[in-house]
Amino acid sequence: MLRTLPRTFTSFTKPSAFVGLRYKHSLPSLPYAYNALEPYISKEIMEVHHAKHHQTYVNNLNTAEEKLHSAVSDKNINEEIAIQSAIKFNGGGHINHTLFWENLAPKGKGGKPSGELLKEIEKTWGSLDKFIEKFNAQTAAVQGSGWGWLGYNKEFKRLEIATTANQDPLKATTGLVPLLGVDVWEHAYYLQYKNVRPDYLKAVWEVINWDTVSERFSKNR
Repeated sequence: MLRTLPRTFTSFTKPSAFVGLRYKHSLPSLPYAYNALEPYISKEIMEVHHAKHHQTYVNNLNTAEEKLHSAVSDKNINEEIAIQSAIKFNGGGHINHTLFWENLAPKGKGGKPSGELLKEIEKTWGSLDKFIEKFNAQTAAVQGSGWGWLGYNKEFKRLEIATTANQDPLKATTGLVPLLGVDVWEHAYYLQYKNVRPDYLKAVWEVINWDTVSERFSKNR
């Protein structure tokens, strides 16, 4: 299950339309060591990806929300609108990466797809292998930077493969509930796989935490 994003409280310094305390986001700890996903994802990649890239999204999100607070306090609607893109990008980066870390587990520790989730995958794509083949093809085709997703469509009660650009969060931009997300920004794989995205997508399935995917599926059906 996607856990509540880590946050701390900070006081407002000006009167505001909000309550007198603001959430301040923080970098979540990983549930495994940086080298735990080797040889599929290297320690170096995990260190840079988590401690540098994700931390930057958190920092920039906090900065953007502080600016939004000031704009609301000053009743500056133009500034409020201008800040939205930074909140979407950095907030999406924080949401997506928090989910991504939970999607991963050392080989042999994340279980295998089973039960209702496996039945739904087989009903939709014919087999787990065919699902992975389809997922990898669509995700490898993402132009530039983005994400590949296994999402759940609550309206039609079905699984769907989707992709999003940049750091667009799946639920906020498509309505699909994210069950599994794979980062295909180059910072997620370039130090190890260079520009061969398909090799990274083939390897990442060795360290998917299917227990977490199944838990999200069961919760949102």
